[in-house]
Amino acid sequence: MDTVLFDLDGTLTDPKIGITTCIQYALKQLDYDAPETAQLLWCIGPPLSVSFAKLLQTTDKVLIDRAIDFYRDRFATVGLFENALYPEIPETLKSICAAGYRTFIATSKPYIFAKRIIEHFELSSLFDGIYGSELDGTHSDKGELIRHILLTENLIPAKTMMVGDRSHDAIGAKKNQIIAIGVTYGYGTEEELRNHGVDLIANSPMEIVKYL
Repeated sequence: MDTVLFDLDGTLTDPKIGITTCIQYALKQLDYDAPETAQLLWCIGPPLSVSFAKLLQTTDKVLIDRAIDFYRDRFATVGLFENALYPEIPETLKSICAAGYRTFIATSKPYIFAKRIIEHFELSSLFDGIYGSELDGTHSDKGELIRHILLTENLIPAKTMMVGDRSHDAIGAKKNQIIAIGVTYGYGTEEELRNHGVDLIANSPMEIVKYL
């Protein structure tokens, strides 16, 4: 193995306050009742379009896009920084880089936001590249995103692994025939991760280092 792809939300950072507050804001702008924070934790990880389709109980792309626009209005200025690094993340990344692995961010979050978050936490020097979706939704599917990274960086699937906390990370990894490490300190349960084919379970960031 020589390359590690990292999910962002729920794997490197805890974005609960920012994401849930921005979802509540968007729903209120559309005159919909906004669930309590604890009822929105399932929205951390999946693409926004998927979450809003369920929250609004609609397939109307125009309405879903309006919700996403309202979400991003707040997220781009405030919600982006309502975020915190999980304990041990800097030390974990430094250990992995020191061991000679290449590291990349692979998130469904738009690239422009992911880059600002990584810079905010002063982690840029610990990644060889940052990959996210486009604002129009391109590459928001984790499988498509991972394939894009593999092709762009000329990575060998058999030498690459994906680290993430949700089923989307595991599914995306398996679609591209790469090893999947599921982390349980984020927002996905061990049951969810195992049901979607992760190869290894890490209960803390430093356990990822031990596996490598």
